[in-house]
Amino acid sequence: MKLILTQEVTGLGEPGDVVEVKDGYGRNYLVPRGLATAWTKGGQKQVEAIRKARQSREIATLEEARSVKASLESGRVRLPVRAGQSGRLFGAVTPADVAEAVKASTGAEIDRRKVEIDQPIKSLGSHQVQVRLHPEVQATIDVEVVAAS
Repeated sequence: MKLILTQEVTGLGEPGDVVEVKDGYGRNYLVPRGLATAWTKGGQKQVEAIRKARQSREIATLEEARSVKASLESGRVRLPVRAGQSGRLFGAVTPADVAEAVKASTGAEIDRRKVEIDQPIKSLGSHQVQVRLHPEVQATIDVEVVAAS
């Protein structure tokens, strides 16, 4: 089955990529979740629009990505959240929360879709979060989750 990805799928491709997948994977997982649409000749125009939007959001050069990586890894990002008496959070820290905290503390704007949290963050303390800035550059951010006052 030939599909056009509308969102990034880890291990498969970026938005705007045309991919060939097994019928069941496409029909039962990618299309119902809105991660892909069926490929058609008219869909090629949609591919170009998706690629153009992606290029405007991404960090363009490798040097720029490395400089953003250096600024992100040099400091610690504080993230105030609501927590109970025992230090457990009400909910969990999301990639959007991390992206907002990075923007507030360093001024660097990162896309929430590029933030990867391995284990759900549900407690106070220091946590490591990965950010894919460029296909060749990945930064590790030290996020300090503190109780909001």
